[in-house]
Amino acid sequence: MCASYGLGGSLPLDLEPLSEPEYATLIRDWIGEQDAGAKITGKNARNLNPIVRAKPSGERYAQLAWWWLWLDAGGPVKFSAFNSRDDRLLRSWKRPFQARAILPATWYVEKQGRFHLPSDDAFGIAALTSTVTLEDGSELVSYSMVTRDAVGEAAEVWPRMPLVLPRDFHDEWLDPERAGDADLVAESRLASESISHELTRMYS
Repeated sequence: MCASYGLGGSLPLDLEPLSEPEYATLIRDWIGEQDAGAKITGKNARNLNPIVRAKPSGERYAQLAWWWLWLDAGGPVKFSAFNSRDDRLLRSWKRPFQARAILPATWYVEKQGRFHLPSDDAFGIAALTSTVTLEDGSELVSYSMVTRDAVGEAAEVWPRMPLVLPRDFHDEWLDPERAGDADLVAESRLASESISHELTRMYS
């Protein structure tokens, strides 16, 4: 159950569209404010984290979002909703599964194990989103990180890990015209196999 991930290394990040000036500034400011680590956003907190989404045209953009799903304007749901199991996307998370995002990261932590790619390149973690309208008329985007069965070194630490997607699958995951269905679940798992095995534990 991953509850910590973040960004490190040189900026701007080589992950579309985060190298564009507008989004590079957003990432730089976020790193300065949040010490480069994504934090679960409790009911009274306001620490929002960067996500990548796609417009109807397919163009990617980045924005800040709340890490714990809101399903209505009343606040974050009471049950655990910061992680979403890939094998439950069509049961527990069918509506948010239709509004997907990518979480930019260069590392994640699971049970004192900190994992990264050997290249230290940025990677994308699959996420679900929900957008609600608040009392003041503003919109709030919230998200949940998708997890899968752990493989490779990650399986030595915990049975679950983030669903990390290779860059050539990001367009498919983000496609707003693509239905969140059983085929997408299966394709995402298959696409994630190679990069998931590449993730390795850092040792200080």
